[in-house]
Amino acid sequence: MATADATGVRAPAWRGGFGRLWSAAVLSSFGDALRGAALPLLAVSLTDEPLLVASVTACGYLPWIVFGLLGGAVADRVDQRRAMWMVDAVRGLLVACFAVAVAFGHASIGLLIALAFALTTLQTLFDNAATALLPALVDREALGSANARLMTGQQIAGGLVAAPVVPLLLVVGAAMPFGVDAVTFLLAAALVASLPTAVPERTPRPTGSTLRREIAEGLRTLRRDRALRALCAATALCNIGVGALIAGLVFLVTGWLGAGAAGYAAATTAYAAGGLTGGTASGRIVARLGRVRAVLLAGTVQTGALVVMGSVRSMVALAAAMAVFGFMGMVWNVNTRTLMQERSPAELLGRVSSAFRTLAVAGAPLGALLGGAVATAWGLNAPALLAAGFFILAVASLIPMLGTDVSVVAPDDGVMTAHAPR
Repeated sequence: MATADATGVRAPAWRGGFGRLWSAAVLSSFGDALRGAALPLLAVSLTDEPLLVASVTACGYLPWIVFGLLGGAVADRVDQRRAMWMVDAVRGLLVACFAVAVAFGHASIGLLIALAFALTTLQTLFDNAATALLPALVDREALGSANARLMTGQQIAGGLVAAPVVPLLLVVGAAMPFGVDAVTFLLAAALVASLPTAVPERTPRPTGSTLRREIAEGLRTLRRDRALRALCAATALCNIGVGALIAGLVFLVTGWLGAGAAGYAAATTAYAAGGLTGGTASGRIVARLGRVRAVLLAGTVQTGALVVMGSVRSMVALAAAMAVFGFMGMVWNVNTRTLMQERSPAELLGRVSSAFRTLAVAGAPLGALLGGAVATAWGLNAPALLAAGFFILAVASLIPMLGTDVSVVAPDDGVMTAHAPR
């Protein structure tokens, strides 16, 4: 069910499973942020080669290219709730084993790469299942608000709460962030397992249907939708830049700015704070501009923030730019995900989601490696400027969509009509 909030925006009801899904997502994001902040710091302690550190980031994206489409097809076939809690349980056990290895001094770059690859491989199924499950828990008119609340909660837990905690946990021991992350995975698995067991009705698969044919159907649906096709291309370009930025951020902060681990935590906290504000403001921006125009604005402002990061040698300037980057990043993410859920048939949502994400994320490993390479060749601030260049290309690719800014499936789009709210 949905209710109207104080601003008139349709908001999801916390009952019916959304509250538990939100709690699981927020809890898991807290643990992910601990691990995400600790991994590059651990990598830097093991090697001073930017390209090796960038390889850890690249391998965290690579499984989306290899397994992303398969994960979406599987998500449309199985009980999404069960798939999600089982994946979280396995990820919790993997991270717990890694924490033990770190505690006993057995960490290595190779082990970091293996962990990043394994966790993201499992994430391809989890994320596609979660995207497909949400419309079964909230009404369609509340999807935008539900996505904003999920992402805002994740930003609060993952940035404002988790980032300042990382240095404190590292004082206790290098394994502590990973141990806490393992616990959050297991708790999130328990919450997801308690969701309502009813699964949405699906159209029976044709006789002889195969995973290959089902994956192709998702790709065709994405290709025929003009708005999603353009957004996918733009997101892919942005992700090349984001991959470069993430791979080089720890060197930008600790090396170029000389701010150390505390500065790195401050940068990630500023990003999270900006994302939190962006989540609350996204609905108002969309009400004024429409979803595609809101994404276009977000990419334009993010480009400017990246230029500041790479050209102004000031920790204060970097923190401010990270906050702006996070604000507009949230606007981008909320609206691309909501468009995907609004415009996709329910029985194809996992596959459309996986096709979008696989194509969009494909550039991130390349960006991470490019970030490491340009940092080695031209300086530790070069990855941020490289990222700005790719964001300029992304914004330019969205400009032709200004005349076709729609938020629901239009009759002439050639896309199957979306199902009514359940």
